[in-house]
Amino acid sequence: MALQHRLPAEHEELRRTVEKFAREVVAPVIGDYYERHAFPYPIVREMAEMGLFGLPFPEEYGGMGGDYPALCVALEELARVDSSIAITLEAAVSLGAMPIFRFGTEEQKRRWLPRLCSGEALGAFGLTEPECGSDASGTRTTAVRDGDHWVINGTKSFITNSGTDITDLVTVTAVTGRRADGAPEISTIVVPSGTPGFTVAAPYSKVGWNASDTRELSFSEVRVPVDHLLGTEGRGYAQFLRILDEGRIAISALATGLAQGCVDESVRYAAERRAFGRPIGENQAIAFKIADMETRAHTARLAWRDAASRLLAGEPFKKEAAIAKLYSSEVAVTNAREATQIHGGYGFMNEYPVARMWRDSKILEIGEGTSEVQRMLIARELMGEGRG
Repeated sequence: MALQHRLPAEHEELRRTVEKFAREVVAPVIGDYYERHAFPYPIVREMAEMGLFGLPFPEEYGGMGGDYPALCVALEELARVDSSIAITLEAAVSLGAMPIFRFGTEEQKRRWLPRLCSGEALGAFGLTEPECGSDASGTRTTAVRDGDHWVINGTKSFITNSGTDITDLVTVTAVTGRRADGAPEISTIVVPSGTPGFTVAAPYSKVGWNASDTRELSFSEVRVPVDHLLGTEGRGYAQFLRILDEGRIAISALATGLAQGCVDESVRYAAERRAFGRPIGENQAIAFKIADMETRAHTARLAWRDAASRLLAGEPFKKEAAIAKLYSSEVAVTNAREATQIHGGYGFMNEYPVARMWRDSKILEIGEGTSEVQRMLIARELMGEGRG
């Protein structure tokens, strides 16, 4: 197969559609939602009507019959305008619906996926805990078998899409047993919203992503049927590793979009803003700064597309996903800082998109695996520890 530097025709058409939606529908109103820390239900509804929540899933489950790169294309274009909208889609698909698609039984897929693919409902993934983030082996949440039910107790932190009016379920990691050496056996269990004992806290007060939903979840004697176990008992840790590997590609695409959005806004501002009798973009210091920003965004795009193509081809992609996530998240932070500097005092005003981008960028170096974790994964792959 010849090497391609362009998106396939169907992906390019999708990109243009989402780009237009982001510019014409999201951009004019998202600042108000962001300032009010309000979840943008009307925008999410329109995204659902476009089929974005079903992009990588087969039509038989209500999806669009696309692939994972298609999701990433959409995420990049959304994040060029706003990351709260992009992370709502990313978490709903990569973390909410994808575990069910990857590891669920046929009955589970047909029960839960259609509503998630249609965007009528959102799903969430409950992994992180107050004392357990990157080290998932430290999971404290437990699930004990009691007849035909699992009884779940514990707390989850920083869970996206977990408390909206349209959240249907949360897939929870929990300790369901111990191995001979005492190590925990972690399983994943689907907990429907509204289950007695399942409590959703008020939204966090966050630095960024203010128009997305993020909450702490508590489980006190929560009982769900045994058929809500996702995949094989004791394989939850391996399942979530696979989900995070894929999710890092999606987050990389989102970070690339933010980095590119900083370029877009800086080019526009540098052409309009005048100082000392001419547009500031005519000053080499500004022009070179924007050139460096574009170079970083372009390289980040190459990184996530390489990882996504490997995933699509069924090839190993763990290292490439970690590289993409590490690089794109760090250049998103850098581009956001530089864009804010180019805008001067206006860059510190929330009415300008770059101020929002600056606030949103930092979490990209933390969520779905910190930069330190990405470096650890890359090093392990290089040294052979992650192979086999």
